[in-house]
Formats: sequence, structure tokens, C-alpha cells
Amino acid sequence: MDLSERQEPSRRRVLKGAAVAAATAALGIGSTYPAEASDASVTATSLDGTTSITMSLTGGALQWSARRNGATVVAGSAMGLRLSDGTALGTDAVLTNYQHWHVDSTWNPVYGRNATVLDTYQEIRWNLRDNRTSINFGVQIRAYATGVAFRYVLLDPGTAIIAGELTTFVFPDGTLVYSARDEDDYNPVTPGSIPPTGTSSTDTGPLTDLPLTATYSGGLIACVCESARINYPRLMLTSVPGQPNALAAYLMRHTARGSGTVQTTSTVRTPFATPWRAVVIGSTHAELVDNAELVLNLAPAGALADTSWIKPGKVFRCNLTTAAGLAGVDFAVARGLQYIEYDSGWYGPEHTSTDATQPISAIDLPTVISYATGKGIGVILYVNPMALSSPDSLFARYRSWGVAGVKLGFINDGTQAMTNQITAWVRTAARYKLLIDTHDDVRPFGYERTYPNWISLEGVRGNEHFPTATHNVTLPFTRNIGGPMDYTICYGQSRDRTTNAHQMAMAAVYYQPLNFLYWYSTPSQYSTPANWPGLPWFDAIPTVWDESRTLAGSIGEYVAVARRSGTTWYLGAMTNETARTLSIPLSLLGSGTYTATIYADGTPGSSPYQTPVVVSTQTVTSSTTLSVAMAPAGGQAVVLSHG
Repeated sequence: MDLSERQEPSRRRVLKGAAVAAATAALGIGSTYPAEASDASVTATSLDGTTSITMSLTGGALQWSARRNGATVVAGSAMGLRLSDGTALGTDAVLTNYQHWHVDSTWNPVYGRNATVLDTYQEIRWNLRDNRTSINFGVQIRAYATGVAFRYVLLDPGTAIIAGELTTFVFPDGTLVYSARDEDDYNPVTPGSIPPTGTSSTDTGPLTDLPLTATYSGGLIACVCESARINYPRLMLTSVPGQPNALAAYLMRHTARGSGTVQTTSTVRTPFATPWRAVVIGSTHAELVDNAELVLNLAPAGALADTSWIKPGKVFRCNLTTAAGLAGVDFAVARGLQYIEYDSGWYGPEHTSTDATQPISAIDLPTVISYATGKGIGVILYVNPMALSSPDSLFARYRSWGVAGVKLGFINDGTQAMTNQITAWVRTAARYKLLIDTHDDVRPFGYERTYPNWISLEGVRGNEHFPTATHNVTLPFTRNIGGPMDYTICYGQSRDRTTNAHQMAMAAVYYQPLNFLYWYSTPSQYSTPANWPGLPWFDAIPTVWDESRTLAGSIGEYVAVARRSGTTWYLGAMTNETARTLSIPLSLLGSGTYTATIYADGTPGSSPYQTPVVVSTQTVTSSTTLSVAMAPAGGQAVVLSHG
């Protein structure tokens, strides 16, 4: 646990009648109150003054709340940890120490939504002692302009056995939360109405996964996420009987789909810091999308000295033959892709084959890898955990072959052991300079900052299910807030329930540093490029960015995102099943003129996927307002090129 920070004095606060010495706080030593306090209250406020988190101790019981511009985001809610012996830290405690400071800095991710991330917050730390057991523990709260966060720290050296958290989230009247479990559709319900789910082999009850987004009657929107989940179970939230506006923390005891050892407690070496419980906040729905980097700011800094080998990019999945692999390489070169992938089955039936070093006879893997690397294309291989009994030797073998990355399937996290297993795979892969993409029900927690070779993960109802347009325009405000997602864009698929322009726009709207394109397609489908006017868009668009701006949005209805690479902006807009036209000011553009290449919905077909893509160009400047017309389940993709 690294609790060191660059600390600066913030303004003095008064607590229990004692003036806190800012100079002492700046040294990181903190202050001890003249008398131990069982009643106290402090508020951390973002440096821009918009966002605050309050922590209080009343009669020895801890609570927290959060506000944005005077409006309640989370009302008074419980804090604390439950240990295996029944000790409830945070219900009968006294305050023993207090620190506060602010940080105002920036950092540069290896890749991301933006080339530079602003990391600016005020932090307050309380040290407390449990009256019943004399256990010493702490709570840290932070306020950013983008949201708030808190975590617990067990301070006494030794070990501890954690059984759960007392953490709750009490929302104001009129709040709806977008609930989803596993990879289901999102369901907007009141907090007290999360539907019961689960089986005899899984966690059961009115449970919902993170990220969890809440919408408020006043127009606010917030998303509950977790960050820095190390050696700890995954957090779910559950409805609370008799408290219709509350959700409570639930630490998973099973892996997400019921395989693996049940863990009712987690043993940790102390001092130990729990994961951050973060609430990303937007005054508008569009602002929420732009504030997602809060999750990264809370994660441990990068652990890799050399990241030059980590290359985000676009991927094409090949059929399971040598010829398909070679054709896939040629297609990747022609279409500006960076990787090909052999998915499940390349070394035999994945649920019975345990040797992921022996390709099936139809694949001459050395020939494909040699051909690909000679063309500057990386090869990614799928592996089921059944074949991961020795990840060190397997990843070393892949490295010697020249493989670029591994896509791990059926990764269903939940328990402390599975968190540790996943992070160990990621660290091992980094030693052998392999990218990692984890599939199935695994959830983000900011670890791509720490190990940026963990370049993508699923944990979402993906596009291979051909979901509704409403689902697609819910994701930017829900799952994608937590971190990158592998969504598999399906361009030109007759099973799509959206237009092709809608599918195209995903490449700009969603943050996907490893972007699988043309899912379910073969190169021959696009052998006549004139029949596929969207190809130049996919050829050109990057997967990571210098700057990102969300220009419009309403969860489940529509979204428009612009992302810049160099001097070129890529704008994607998507709508639900309702046709609409958005007026998008282009004030983000620099000086001079730009050429807008517009890929728009044509006259709607009898089914959305039959709606043609119509290409046009126009000259625009920063004073232009673009009229973005979209068909039902449609979208628009726009390239804004300078000069």
C-alpha cells in the first residue's frame, strides 16, 4: 500500500473546536486533537468549488455525503468495514488524527482518451480507533471537479480478515439507477427495486454490477465505479429492505458465473487500503462521459519502466485456417488495421483442450506469424483459462513465437482470489511484452493505468448479441465510464438492429483502445470497396486520442463525441430508435478551415441495417454549427480534417 502523495497545505479547518495546523498537514504528519472526538465533520471540496464530499462522525458512527453545485448527489450514507469476527469498524469509533491537503498536477498516460490527464483534488484523511477492539483504521476522502471518492485503510500491522463493507449510497427522491448484472441489458429502476438475480452457485439477491449510473430529477447524472481493486473482491451493489433510496455495498463471494472456490472473507496483510469507491459526476449527461478519467486518477501509477512496445490498435478476427490468417493479414494491411486474431478453437475445443501451444492441423501458425510480422501486423491468440495452468511458460512461449497479445476468455471475476489471478496474469504478460484482453464478466477498476498492457476487457453485453440502439446509446454513460470495453463493431451485418452509420459512429463514441472491427465478417465481404462507403472511416480512425470532447448526450437516447488525433477530429453521433437531428457547434476546432467528410444515414430502409450510408463533404470552421441528422437506430460519422 502506497499512501504517499505530493502534499500541499489547504485552508485551515476547525473540528471539535480545535484549529488544524495546515503546516503540519503539509508535512504529512497530521494533527492530533486535544481530546479524542466521537463527533466531528469535515468537507473536502474540489479546487474549482463545484463538488464536495462530507465525512462525519456522530456518536461514533461514520457517514458520508456528496454534492455538486449545491445539489445532493449522495445523501447521508454509512461508512465502515465488517471483519470476520463481527467487528463493525465505523459504528463506534473515535477520531485520533486528521490530515488534509490538495494536489494540482497532470500526468500523461501511455494511451487514453486524452494525452494529458488533469489530477486535481482535495483530500482529507481521518485516523480512527474502534472503541470495542482498539483497532486503528482510517478513511480517506477526495473531491475532484469530476467526482468524489473514498476508501478505508486498516492501519495496525499484521493481518485482517474482511467480511464486508458497511458502505451505503443513499440517493435523493426521484433517482433512477441503471441496473445490469453480468452482461444483461441495462434496466432503469429505483434504487430499492433492483431485481433479484443469481443461482444456487452464484451470489444471489437484488444485486447489480458496477459501473452503476444514477440519473436525478434535476438533470444531474452520476456513475458509481471502483478503482485500485488489489487483493480484494469485486464490488456489487444491492437494494436495502425498507430503504427505497439506498444501495449497499456487497463484496462478491462467488466468481461471476459460479465457477471457482467460494470466498466468504478476504484475508489481507495490514496496513491495507481497500479499493476506492468513486462517484463520477456530471452536471450534464455529456459531462459525465468526459469525467470518466476519475477512475484512472485513483488507480496506482504506471508500474512498467518500458511501455514502448504497447501499441493500441484495430483488430480483425480470422477464421481458423492458414489461408484465412494470411488473407486476414492482407486485409489488415489494406484497411489500416494493426492486428489479426485467432479466436477460440485455434488449438482445439476450448473446453476440453488444455494445450494452447499446439494449433489445429488447419493452421500453420509459424507461417501466419512470420507473414504477419513481416507486414507489420501483430498476432493475438485466444486462450481459455483451462490452458493457463502455467501462464509463465505459456506467455514465454508466445513471446518466443512473436505473438503480440493474448485474449483470455471466460474470465469471470468476483472473489479476492480471482482479482489476484487476473492481476497476476496481467503482470506476467507484461514481463513477456504481451497485450492482454480479458473477456466475459470481468469489470474495470483502473488497472490499465498501472499495467497498460491490459488494454481491453469485455464485461458488457457486446455487439455480437446485436443489441438495440437504445442499449448502444446507454453504454457511453454506464459501462464505458469505468474503463475500456471490447465491443466488436459489426459493420455491414444483416443481423444488426442499427444502421451502418450507427455502427461506424461507435468507433468514435466508445473508448476502445483495442478495437475489434468487422466482427463476423470475412475479407471477401468487402472485396468491392465501392459497395462499402464506410471503409475509409474505419481505415483512418485511431483507437486512442490526444483530446476527447462529448458534445451532446442523454442516456438511452443519443450521444455525440468528438475525439482528436493530431489536427484531425473524428466525430461520432448515435441515436436510439427515434430519428433525430442534433445541432453540434464546432467551436472545438482550431483556426482556419476544415473539410468535413460526413458519413450519414440515407433514406431509411425497411430494416435499419438496410439504411444506406451517404457520403458528402463540406467546408467548416469553428463558427459552424453542424446539423447531424440520424435515422431511427441511426448515426453519423464525421472526419474533420484541417486545411
